[in-house]
Amino acid sequence: MSTQMCHARVMGSLVGCTALVLALTGTTAQAHTRDPGRQTLAAGDGWASEGAGTTGGSAAVAGSVYTVATWAEFKAVLAVGGTAPRIIKVKGTIDPVAEGCAAFHAPGYDFAAYLEKYSPESWGLDTDLSGEPADSPEGLRAASAANQNKIIKADVPANTTIIGIGENAGIRGGSLQIKGVDNVIVRNLTIEAPLDCFPQWDPTDTETGAWNSEYDAVVVYGSNHVWIDHNTLTDGRYPDSTLPTYFGEVYQQHDGLLDVVRGANYVTASWNSFQDHDKTLLIGNSDSAASTDAGKLKVTLHHNLFDGIVERAPRVRFGQVDVYNNHFVVGEGQSYSYSFGVGVSSQLYAEKNAFSLPDGISPAKTLKKWSEAPLTARKNYVNGAPIDLIAVHNAEIPAETLQSGAGWTPTLRTKVDSPRAVPGVVDHRAGAGEIC
Repeated sequence: MSTQMCHARVMGSLVGCTALVLALTGTTAQAHTRDPGRQTLAAGDGWASEGAGTTGGSAAVAGSVYTVATWAEFKAVLAVGGTAPRIIKVKGTIDPVAEGCAAFHAPGYDFAAYLEKYSPESWGLDTDLSGEPADSPEGLRAASAANQNKIIKADVPANTTIIGIGENAGIRGGSLQIKGVDNVIVRNLTIEAPLDCFPQWDPTDTETGAWNSEYDAVVVYGSNHVWIDHNTLTDGRYPDSTLPTYFGEVYQQHDGLLDVVRGANYVTASWNSFQDHDKTLLIGNSDSAASTDAGKLKVTLHHNLFDGIVERAPRVRFGQVDVYNNHFVVGEGQSYSYSFGVGVSSQLYAEKNAFSLPDGISPAKTLKKWSEAPLTARKNYVNGAPIDLIAVHNAEIPAETLQSGAGWTPTLRTKVDSPRAVPGVVDHRAGAGEIC
């Protein structure tokens, strides 16, 4: 089979796209079937292949294969009882916020009144809003936020595959909650990050206060064996550059694109495109979560494109995280903080990745030290040339000296590409519409 055949975009039932050949660069699904809804994660393909592996809903009987074209239909089939395997095929773009934020307003909610009451000139910066009554502007904001929360979150059950049909399938403004379940696959979706309609003002957050938002595009919370593959996750129509400013601070309406937290384990994220986002990918959400996270949060990230990302690609606590063959692209003039965040008790292993950095962005910035934890960073390339990321970081940022040696070596990998080839391979193959 030619490479061109396997580059064919997903079209309807994918007629003409023959079984995958595992030897082909970057192939991750097993060569069992032409129907991608029944494909499973290949043996040895990252942490999600550990043990029994990740099969999602591949064994679903005919009556448990659904095609949905609206958010209401999607939530309805997710809510079907039991844990028998199911396949959910998403047709077109489904949108829980199609009617706009006003649909979630609690009676009496008025944003202008909120701004008037809680402005630093009126309220100050010493007291948060937690004591405000239900009929206050903050109480009405919270009630409105609860309305949005109920609608846009979708709980994914165990033994489920969610897959987009064709090139233009996606979720706009919804949040996939993979929470406390096992064996889930999410593929071939363009997911526009949820836009929080009701961020909360916290006057005590930093010296000048801050707006805090909820909702990640995909959350893996206390779940095992999850495969996130060939999706495009992005701010889409609402990049941070378009968000307004109130009280001198950005009215932040985005949280993360993909979070893996609270004892989640055995996750592989492959061939995704993460685009135009700030706090992108968090693995472990608290320094104090050792009771749930220590020994878990085992995640593999490979052949993903991180384009226009400001930070957290990923930021890691506790987990053994294997990051290889990803392409990190920083645009000219874009805001950029770091890519790899080294957090408490993390064991990050970053190998054979490629970075494309503009003039003025030093490779030293690709690493950020949050806590004392060793990492391995080897055979990575920056602008086509090999570079020792740890050595450069330590030389330029000695106040954040990092220790080398993560203390483990990844073994669950399929084909590993040369870092020199990664930009060409990943840029043409990552994201929604690229599986067969």
